[in-house]
Amino acid sequence: MPLTSTRLGPDWPRQVKTPGSYDWERSAAKWLRELVPARYASYPAFVRHPVLLARHAQIQVEHEIRVARTALQTARADLPRLGLHEGAIEHTIKLYAAELMQLQHIARSVRAVTQALGESAR
Repeated sequence: MPLTSTRLGPDWPRQVKTPGSYDWERSAAKWLRELVPARYASYPAFVRHPVLLARHAQIQVEHEIRVARTALQTARADLPRLGLHEGAIEHTIKLYAAELMQLQHIARSVRAVTQALGESAR
């Protein structure tokens, strides 16, 4: 049964076809494989069950968010000790902040795809 388009909000990844459309699960799995280390993408359970791949991608992205958040929170204290000048430190802080925002968006996208895959599997 096709899902309604009301579920496809701004966080739905553009690389993934609309749930219920032809080959949408394959497009979801392809997108999800890009979010996990390559060795995971080829595990037979993840190939057979995209919802498992989605679950792992969710965990992977949540971990990356924690790493980016830690890097951002510790940058002002740690980076001067590495001999970096203020301009490089400021640039790095902006980089971490932008990456954190991007990862949070990806996490919302993964949750949306995971939900749709779960509904499709029922």
